[in-house]
Amino acid sequence: MTHDHRARRFNVEALTRVEGEGGLIVEVRDGEVADVHLRIFEPPRFFEAFLRGRAYSEPPDITARICGICPVAYQMSACQAIESALGVEVDAPLRDLRHLLYCGEWIESHTLHIHLLHAPDFLGYPSGIAMAAEHRFEVERGLQLKKLGNRIVEVVGGRAVHPVNVKIGGFYSTPTTATMAALAEELRAGLDAASEIARWVATFPMPDHELPDGTALVSLRHPTEYPMLGERLVSTTGLDIGVEEYLDHFAEVQVEHSTALHGQMLAGGDYLVGPLARFALNADLLAPRAAGLAAELGLTSAERNPFRSIVVRAIETVHACEVALSIAERYLVPTRAAVPVEAREGIGCGWTEAPRGLLFHRYEIDANGLIADARIVPPTSQNQPVIEHDLIHLIGNSLHLDDAALEHICEQAVRNYDPCISCATHFLDLRVLRS
Repeated sequence: MTHDHRARRFNVEALTRVEGEGGLIVEVRDGEVADVHLRIFEPPRFFEAFLRGRAYSEPPDITARICGICPVAYQMSACQAIESALGVEVDAPLRDLRHLLYCGEWIESHTLHIHLLHAPDFLGYPSGIAMAAEHRFEVERGLQLKKLGNRIVEVVGGRAVHPVNVKIGGFYSTPTTATMAALAEELRAGLDAASEIARWVATFPMPDHELPDGTALVSLRHPTEYPMLGERLVSTTGLDIGVEEYLDHFAEVQVEHSTALHGQMLAGGDYLVGPLARFALNADLLAPRAAGLAAELGLTSAERNPFRSIVVRAIETVHACEVALSIAERYLVPTRAAVPVEAREGIGCGWTEAPRGLLFHRYEIDANGLIADARIVPPTSQNQPVIEHDLIHLIGNSLHLDDAALEHICEQAVRNYDPCISCATHFLDLRVLRS
């Protein structure tokens, strides 16, 4: 370890507590950060290629395998895109069930991130297991809430991981009223637990830091709902577009140091997707209890500190519990589990808000109902450029730290974005080069 911070090369070999494999290289020259590379070296997985030639009915099951943490997001975006191509619109009760299924995924994903991946950073522990030795109650409470999220996915989706009950046009089967009543009872307790978790997370010591100037925040927007199944895309820079316009404003590019593509706005500048962006653009649509709790904790739509994203995730967990409870309490078994679907030639796009942010799908379907082309843009690939530029800003203000302390704050900063590296390979090996 060198004490001369004017010339350093900083290398984190393997980033822990993220989903997937990657690394970070930082180079410092003449006391300034010269370069930051977020290296994703997980092998490409070629899901878009796998989909070509498959039947239009298969993407919900195939794309669910892209991620074990957020399979529902892939299923819902795929369904929206293919249903658009085939001219299909699901009934309102089936859309409610899809919303409930998505709530389950948000609950389990956000709770996992908070308790096992990110909270240890703020409280000074190397892992969630180590943290549990002194915070057993909090960790057990979090794991129980995660179990509830998994239970929702199991009830609606058929199983807790890689659900099998989702199909184009709806579901293969629907839950009974008795099953849903039992789920509602669990959700009442879960909502209370989620609220206390948010209050606990808000007590964490937060570094004083903001996103780089000029970063656009991008999220879906729905007229009446905090977006999971949003309708339009909006941004803090004034963008307001429909799903068919997405590729007119956003693209992905290959970079030498990563096996994952990097998202970019064609108009220029970095953009952020995920909880911080959703909250900034949709705080007015939070469910009542979540909205009141956000106000109690001093969280506003002007928040730009990525370290505070853990608090936003906790608020979104409360919201997901609240919405899930509302759907479960008013549930009646739909008259049909799915609407009729017929194969036809068409092009369709779909997008939803995965726990980590915007997830876009586009499919071309031929007259035989086979997929001619598929395009999937996951949230982590969209966030990679802003992660790198945020680290440049953060490291530039932290060069007085030794390499161990600098490595810790870099890993913590990357985990602010909860990157899903496996999703993005269509993380931390950290190297700091000081010269």
